[in-house]
Formats: sequence, structure tokens, C-alpha cells
Amino acid sequence: MKEYLDLLWTFFKMGCLTFGGGYAMLPVIERELVRHKGWATMDEVMDYYAIGQVTPGIIAVNVSTFIGCKKKGILGGIVTTLGFVLPSLIIITVIAAGLQNFSESEVVQHALKGIRVAVGALILDAVRKLFKGAVKDFKALALCLVVFGLSAFFKISPVPMVISAGLAGFLLYRPRNKRPATGPSNSGEGAP
Repeated sequence: MKEYLDLLWTFFKMGCLTFGGGYAMLPVIERELVRHKGWATMDEVMDYYAIGQVTPGIIAVNVSTFIGCKKKGILGGIVTTLGFVLPSLIIITVIAAGLQNFSESEVVQHALKGIRVAVGALILDAVRKLFKGAVKDFKALALCLVVFGLSAFFKISPVPMVISAGLAGFLLYRPRNKRPATGPSNSGEGAP
């Protein structure tokens, strides 16, 4: 029971501190789950983000569910998901109750502008970390540039791009069957 409460509390704190979506959550995940708790490696987190990108739902919630399932099975996934979304549900309910009173406030509008800038900086940091962890050779750089180009200049859904990149990764990085060496065999025939 203690482990489930630890999962719930950890993801509740992360849900309270994460603004700006799944990619802005990456620094928090790295600090809390990779460095402090050791519940996942950065490579696993990057895999969860890739899978979360092509599965229905919010990336941050999907990643929370994946980590909970890895740690404590299906119940762990449910606990981490609840822990992560509960702060948002509470905050959104409170904001919705008083939204009409605050939405036109100049102070709120200026604060939101500042929050957007901070979220942009967090997303750039997440992109830097993902790039550094994923692009380790020329093949990966070429694939990254192709996907970035398609994303930046064409209106293509991320789902086929991620699936195509997965297929390309499989083809580019699969182990090659080595051909048998030509010449005399190693069976001892032909030896003096």
C-alpha cells in the first residue's frame, strides 16, 4: 500500500507543477522519476513519449500511465494516472467556477503571457534533451531532419510520421545477416 501512496503522491506533485503539456513535463520527469526515484531511465522515458505521441490521449497522462504500469502493473498505471490528473481536475473546477470574474482581468492576462513564455522555454529545453538523447549518429540526424522538414512545411499528422519513422528506424538499425566467409571451410578439410 505504501508503494501505491508513493506513486500517487509523486504524480500528484508532478501534476501540480506541470504547466504546458507533455513536453514541458519532461524536465520534471527527469528530475523526479529518473534521477530521484530511479523508476525509469531517460531512454525509457523517450520511448514512452514516442508511444504517447501516437496513442490517443494527452502525452503527459499516457507517460504517467506507462511508468505506473512498469512500476506496479495495471493498478499502478491507474494510480499514477489519477495522481497526475487530480490536481488539474481540482484547479480547473476552481477556475471554471470563477472564470467569468477573472478572464478579463488585466493582471490575469499579463500573468498568462509570462506563463506562455516560461512554457516555451521548458519545451525548448525538452526538445534539446530529446534531441541529445535520440540523435546519436548520421542516420538518426537524417531521419530527424526529414521528419522535421515534413512537420514544418507540410500539414501531415504526427501519427503517420511517427509510425513511418519507427519503420525507417527498424530498417536502418536492424542487424544485418553476415555472409559466410568465402574460402576453405573451418571444418578441417583441406588442412595438411
